Amino acid sequence: MQPDEIEALFTRADGTFLFARWGRPIAPIVFGVEDATLSVVKGAVEAVAALAGHQVAETDPELGANLMFFFFRQWDELKDVPDLDRLIPDLAPLVDWLKGADANQYRIFRFDEDGAIKACFVFLRMDEDLSAVPADTLALSQMVQAMVLWSDRAFAERSPLAALPDRGGVILRPEIGDLIRVSYDPVLPPVAQDPSHALRLFARLQEARRN
Repeated sequence: MQPDEIEALFTRADGTFLFARWGRPIAPIVFGVEDATLSVVKGAVEAVAALAGHQVAETDPELGANLMFFFFRQWDELKDVPDLDRLIPDLAPLVDWLKGADANQYRIFRFDEDGAIKACFVFLRMDEDLSAVPADTLALSQMVQAMVLWSDRAFAERSPLAALPDRGGVILRPEIGDLIRVSYDPVLPPVAQDPSHALRLFARLQEARRN
């Protein structure tokens, strides 16, 4: 992966560069699934966090849970979730917009005073397309996209996952896994708005490969 490819993954559609990683331990909670799927989602959270060397906690002292997964059938169900409108301002207009767009997934990030990620809300409307995706594939894909603040178009043309044709199933693309790992290098800042940060990530990738 070259510096320009890394830069593109964090350059938004409006041309701005923004990188951010979690600045606190991740405390996940999952709504709307059975116990079997719950363990799959939490397993994906733990696996990707371990890849980054980042801590997973039972609770967040400020929010209780700071990574929330919501599985549901219709967007309007979100309006009935108790106190969700307190966590997400303008929830009703957002739901109406997502319905109009016929979206089946959406992520909202919240940031601390330094700009690092402090919370993420993952909404998954289980339409025909998402329902056809195996639970482990869906969970891994969503966790990868929640682990750092990627561009809004980072994976529009290519998934962060790769198929295993011989054995079935999927894995995280090695170059994306490596990028997540170096993104959490403590030497690097948790937030960056200058495209030159892509060069620093590239240098860390090169160093990691040499070692």
